[in-house]
Amino acid sequence: MPIQLRDKAQCQFDMITLGEIMLRLDPGEGRIRCAREFKVWEGGGEYNVARGLRRCFGLKTAVCTAFADNEVGHLLEDFILQGGVNTEFIKWVPFDGVGRITRNGLNFTERGFGVRGAVGVSDRGHTAASQLKTGDFDWDHIFGKLGVRWLHTGGIFAALSDTAPQLVIEAVKKAKQYGTVVSYDLNYRPSLWKSIGGQKRAQEVNLEIAKSVDVMTGNEEDFMACLGFRVEGADEHLLHIDVTAFKKMIETAVKTFPNFKATATTLRAAKTATINDWAAIAWMDGRFYESRKYPDLEILDRVGGGGSFASGFIYGLMTAGDPQKAVDYGAAHGALAMTTPGDTSMVSKDEVEKLMKGGGARVQR
Repeated sequence: MPIQLRDKAQCQFDMITLGEIMLRLDPGEGRIRCAREFKVWEGGGEYNVARGLRRCFGLKTAVCTAFADNEVGHLLEDFILQGGVNTEFIKWVPFDGVGRITRNGLNFTERGFGVRGAVGVSDRGHTAASQLKTGDFDWDHIFGKLGVRWLHTGGIFAALSDTAPQLVIEAVKKAKQYGTVVSYDLNYRPSLWKSIGGQKRAQEVNLEIAKSVDVMTGNEEDFMACLGFRVEGADEHLLHIDVTAFKKMIETAVKTFPNFKATATTLRAAKTATINDWAAIAWMDGRFYESRKYPDLEILDRVGGGGSFASGFIYGLMTAGDPQKAVDYGAAHGALAMTTPGDTSMVSKDEVEKLMKGGGARVQR
């Protein structure tokens, strides 16, 4: 069944996302443990998709999140505004002065280089976004009165607390009520689920959310850990399995969840932290579509590649309705996003389309 989008003329927003946005503190070429200064960016698994759609592809997007009302929260707001993403649905929570009750999240991230892999250290306990709960957003106003064509959320936000999964379920069900397309990135992070029930709880939550999802994204580890699918010869602790095994897993997933209209994943083989083989694959309308391959892709900063893939893939589905074009947009956008620092894309749609057509890195004068 094809993806049916709401009429653009009747919707104020092309997409909204639900999730946490943190400050990323980046030591550049150095290590967190030795740093004397950090470059500051914003980022979040769900937010990165909205920003990519707005900044690179020109669609109207907004975020549903929460910040502690202090200078750090307003710095995050300023980053979001610079990216052109609408901030009217941000919930501002009074700050208690020291962060005992609520605070804003931090994410210290090393890029890695060569044989030294990237490292992320989150500092996000008691954040305003993690305390969001059902009833905090007026979904009837957002989806009904204002109109939204697409909702995107994911497993990182769903893992932040006991209340976050219930809010996700509330949002996706309300989106479906108004005919809004729902996408979800499984994005399994063992460290986030560890203190709230581990993998068992992750599966309980994600299996319930999956019932309302139209477009599901995630890699092979995500599908195994979050949805419990198994493929002979696959091990959830392996980062990559072959494409044939992954296709079998997807075929099982779409039979289990006939509501899935499309699924997609990136195919990454990390030779070193800075040299990866990169591609993507998608399923839609009963068949698979593979992107152009990018062997030996040189990477400056790998964080955000998945979110940039998702935004390109969604853009292709929203504007062309063509799964082949969508997976090509996603793979090219993700590849380019990893050539710049920070979690979010710094590239233009023209650059993405040039790469899709086989354009190289020859200097432009």
